[in-house]
Amino acid sequence: MHEPARPTLAWKPIALPVEHGGWGFLAEPVLLGLAIAPSLAGSCLGLATVLAFLARHPLRLWLTDRRKGLRYPRTAVSFRFFVGYAVLALAFLGAAFVLGGARCWPALVAALPLGLIALGADAAGRSRDAAPEAAGAAALGASASAIGLAGGAPPALAWGAWALLAARAVASVLYVRSRIRLDRGLPAAPRWAIAAHVLALAAAVALAAIAAGPRLGVVAFLVLLARAAWGLSSRRRPLRPRSLGYLELGFGLLTLALLAIGYRIGA
Repeated sequence: MHEPARPTLAWKPIALPVEHGGWGFLAEPVLLGLAIAPSLAGSCLGLATVLAFLARHPLRLWLTDRRKGLRYPRTAVSFRFFVGYAVLALAFLGAAFVLGGARCWPALVAALPLGLIALGADAAGRSRDAAPEAAGAAALGASASAIGLAGGAPPALAWGAWALLAARAVASVLYVRSRIRLDRGLPAAPRWAIAAHVLALAAAVALAAIAAGPRLGVVAFLVLLARAAWGLSSRRRPLRPRSLGYLELGFGLLTLALLAIGYRIGA
């Protein structure tokens, strides 16, 4: 008599995060940094960023199980995925240092406090709160500066790229959270999301004025502000969170395209 086979543990939900917004916040800075100043060192930094992003999800699962004092079949697997991603990320980070020197380190060090805020929230089970969510997205934006600096981009442009992406990330997080609550008929404070978009637009104007950002960035943030004003108004059409996530990916790609073109052609 054969012993019944044990159910196979699905690895995909452990290895890959499902948040659409997170993938957008990852792709935008990596691609923008490579558009500003492509280089082999920057490519290594981009791969290190992707692996660091992937490592956070299994680490969060492992921390959740540990915090609850539970041990599921996924617990050990989550830890193994985290270690594997982290080791590969460090390897590519080391390669970037060998190829590009220490030019990228200031941006990585500056992003460290934001990353620690996000990881601390993961450990406390509060990763869905607005502040750590925005901090994590803003920390990912630092990869644009690091990749640009590694490729020899002027520091003003490299740091300006991070400022633009951080402003976009914070405004987007506040918008999506407000939009979901409004679509569910829950109390929301859309004025904070609108204010964040106005400040982001002001930052884009200021950076363009000092040649640290492209003029097309102003266009991108005008589009984002218009999207927020309409999406948080009473005339909006309610959306499911997944549909809203895909729509935000589209706006993120549009923002990325305008910024990348602006940096490349100086517009």
